[in-house]
Amino acid sequence: MADQEKLVIMVTHGPDEPELATIPFAMAGAAVASDVDVVMGFQGDGCQLMRKGVADTVAAPEFAPLGDLLSTIHELGGQFLVCSPCVKSRGLSEDDLVEGSEIVAAARFVAEITSATTTLVY
Repeated sequence: MADQEKLVIMVTHGPDEPELATIPFAMAGAAVASDVDVVMGFQGDGCQLMRKGVADTVAAPEFAPLGDLLSTIHELGGQFLVCSPCVKSRGLSEDDLVEGSEIVAAARFVAEITSATTTLVY
């Protein structure tokens, strides 16, 4: 039996760029629905998407609402890892982030990426 496929998606665009912020969630949603293990990493402005309520304000034409995609990914077992320095530099804490988010350092991102079948960066 083959090992489980794992997709890591690094998100660097925030709510000010709705299409670029939404595309990685659409990809992650398709992957988890296809039984692929999904880890989403949020760095730079991408970490703003993990703030409670922000995803519900982001919509890109022709895409499902980002808030709906986030909920689906979480329900299907996707992981949300948020860059510790990026969170701190924006004055955020774990309490500010959506359920299921985990604040991590670079070493965790490296471990996830090097163990992935595929990595995408948006």
